[in-house]
Amino acid sequence: MNLTSIIINILAIGCLFLSFNKDKQKTKKAIKIAVKTFLKILPTILLIVALVGLLIGFVPHAVILKFMGNQSGIVGIFVSALLGAILYIPSIVAFPLAASFLKAGATVTAVATFITTLTMIGFVTLPLEIKELGKRIAVLRNGISFLLAVLIGIIIGAIL
Repeated sequence: MNLTSIIINILAIGCLFLSFNKDKQKTKKAIKIAVKTFLKILPTILLIVALVGLLIGFVPHAVILKFMGNQSGIVGIFVSALLGAILYIPSIVAFPLAASFLKAGATVTAVATFITTLTMIGFVTLPLEIKELGKRIAVLRNGISFLLAVLIGIIIGAIL
């Protein structure tokens, strides 16, 4: 565990104690709700973690380097953008996946683009978005978001 995680956990535990001291009943009720919610989403999270593990296990580092590494250039950025736009992965799972991509040799630009498109673009949810917002607005929003995500990835890569 790194220093940031330790600090966040200490703050969370401290806030829990403060809450418990202020109102024991509300704090107990909140903890019960949190545990129920956690248990409810746990199978889904475990399934996604297992699938991501399999993906990393079956996709050789050479493939990640080819499509997301330094030699991939602008093509790698767009491959990462398309991958992020198509996949439907919760952010809580996407960040460890992104870290695995970095360890395998992917560039910061490619990974930043992947994460940004993952959170901004919704090919899977596009039919619902079209139904609610209309085809023109939904396609326009996703198109602009795609371009901005690529730009954000390039900027983050240049900064870091």
